[in-house]
Amino acid sequence: MATKKSSSRKSSRRKYGKGASKSVESAMRRRKKGTLRRGKSGRGGKVKSREQAIAIGLSEARKKGAKVPARKGGRRKGAKRKSSSR
Repeated sequence: MATKKSSSRKSSRRKYGKGASKSVESAMRRRKKGTLRRGKSGRGGKVKSREQAIAIGLSEARKKGAKVPARKGGRRKGAKRKSSSR
């Protein structure tokens, strides 16, 4: 007897669009060349890690409006801190 496997399988649609991959490619090239900088205005110093270059590329793609999934948790701009009660 044949059973349905399609219901348990994830959809085969792309998570990231072509624009996102091009943006990440560009960021990786800039990292290799040494021109990719960290920080909002690019004054924080050179990016050395591969992971950070990918994150910057995806962030740029998001700003351009490319198809990129939402950011996972972690640090976010404007996150509230718990103040210690003394």
